[in-house]
Amino acid sequence: MQKLLNGLNTLLVINTFMVLGSFAWLAIAVLGRGAGLSLGLNLWYKLWEPVFTPALGILMGGALLSGLISQVNKRLPQRAKLG
Repeated sequence: MQKLLNGLNTLLVINTFMVLGSFAWLAIAVLGRGAGLSLGLNLWYKLWEPVFTPALGILMGGALLSGLISQVNKRLPQRAKLG
């Protein structure tokens, strides 16, 4: 169970940096558009639905799953001691 949790946490860390990077790209591209520069805002819009939306969903779902697994792991040894 601990191996699964460590693997999930590693995946979530990688995904978090991808989401933060996509947000930075969006912010820079919006500033560039305001300055009259093409910094990939149209490409970002095209990638929103197939790439960034699922990445956000995986991040949120994985965070919930990681928390649930951690809570289960905390409570299992306590029940074994009581029984």
